[in-house]
Amino acid sequence: MTNTASTATVSTTASPARARSTAQVVDPVRTFEGAGFPVRRPFPVAALPHLDPFLMVDQTGPLDLAPGEAKGAPDHPHRGFQAVSYVIEGAMAYADSTGARGVTEQGAAQWLTAGSGILHANEPVAELLEHGGRQHQVQVWVNLPARLKTLPASAQDHGPADIPVVRTPDGSSIKVLAGRTHGVEGPFRPHTPVLLVHAELPAGGTAEFTVPAGHNAGVLVLSGAAALPDAALADGQFAVLAGDGERITVSAPEVPASLLLLAGEPIGEPIVRSGPFVMNTAEEIRQAQADFQAGRFGSIPPA
Repeated sequence: MTNTASTATVSTTASPARARSTAQVVDPVRTFEGAGFPVRRPFPVAALPHLDPFLMVDQTGPLDLAPGEAKGAPDHPHRGFQAVSYVIEGAMAYADSTGARGVTEQGAAQWLTAGSGILHANEPVAELLEHGGRQHQVQVWVNLPARLKTLPASAQDHGPADIPVVRTPDGSSIKVLAGRTHGVEGPFRPHTPVLLVHAELPAGGTAEFTVPAGHNAGVLVLSGAAALPDAALADGQFAVLAGDGERITVSAPEVPASLLLLAGEPIGEPIVRSGPFVMNTAEEIRQAQADFQAGRFGSIPPA
């Protein structure tokens, strides 16, 4: 871990930038991942295959787990994209074929660049498995352009002390994982321009963001209920914002809301995906599968 994060207080004065309208509201599907833990997934679904450069968002929890109930994702491969794991409550242990091993604690995140290929595992920490407890986390997949899909695998890890949180006068908190907003910059360094924010709004709270014209953007309700100027969002719903402005305004009119804001510069390349591999062509997918089967992704060293 590197820098000590700042906590700032900012005003909520309206921006002169033009407001974005809502293009689409998507309901999540419920499925299971890894060793069988439940996730709520706003995309990819039939109505929204991706939101370039974002490939997937999965939300696990919030769950109150009994002893022995916690499940993770044992050894599995990735190639061709970035996987962001953000732990809101609980803690997860990770290990990968680069030799990295550690714990993503509550309030921390890991930004994994799979690049040319990696074996990775995410498992519940021993305390959560033995005693049970609260679990809530989000995973976001961010695509890589073709020129970067052969990068060596690497990971960035930052704890809660590294990740800046902005407090607004109405009691809202804005945690900036990547990109720049409200005068602060997140500690993670994506390979293409991305804004990733976790905002928590009290009842009656409002948050406003400015994103560049041409960047895709969306808002996910992690819990509670929220509103955009032209749409109401229930718990679990994801709003795709149109590209007709730069300002995004989201509020919690009646109950508190926990929100994930995604914005990024689209890559604009073909997307061919098969499970944990995301490439540009079907031939590249077949090569990824062959490389994995041949053991070219390496192995996870024993603890």
